[in-house]
Amino acid sequence: MKSKNFLKMILPVIAIITFIGTSTYAGNYSKDIVDTAVSAGKFNTLVKAIKAGGLVETLKSDGPFTVFAPTDDAFAKLPAGTLQSLLKNTKKLKAILTFHVVAGKVMASDVVKLKSVKTVHGNTISISTKNGVKVENAKVIATDIKASNGVIHIIDSVILPN
Repeated sequence: MKSKNFLKMILPVIAIITFIGTSTYAGNYSKDIVDTAVSAGKFNTLVKAIKAGGLVETLKSDGPFTVFAPTDDAFAKLPAGTLQSLLKNTKKLKAILTFHVVAGKVMASDVVKLKSVKTVHGNTISISTKNGVKVENAKVIATDIKASNGVIHIIDSVILPN
């Protein structure tokens, strides 16, 4: 019985890891996290926010970092006017962005073993492996996008600190 429960939990994770193995993201690890995000083409809003929040230099440094990166579609889910307001309030924007970053390189195989992880913001975010992998309210949709200074996991929503 326990092996069936384990299979139900781990199969979505294996599917995600398999997807990444054949993904267009796999390959060149010479780019840092920022340049990897720029070249992916799905993180234009995130990159704009990183620039506005003054985090480019940090995320280009040696790290390593793990970034739970919301896509442009994830930012589009925010209520109207929220993003524009955040881009003007750099203190709040930086707090939200650092809530998506973990010091160290946490690969998907590590994430699924955790119940929570401490962010650069200083708070912890919860991790659930029930019905796929979730970080807070965001579903992890792709994993282990390697960069020279860490790793990116793609999420489908922006996560907000309490």
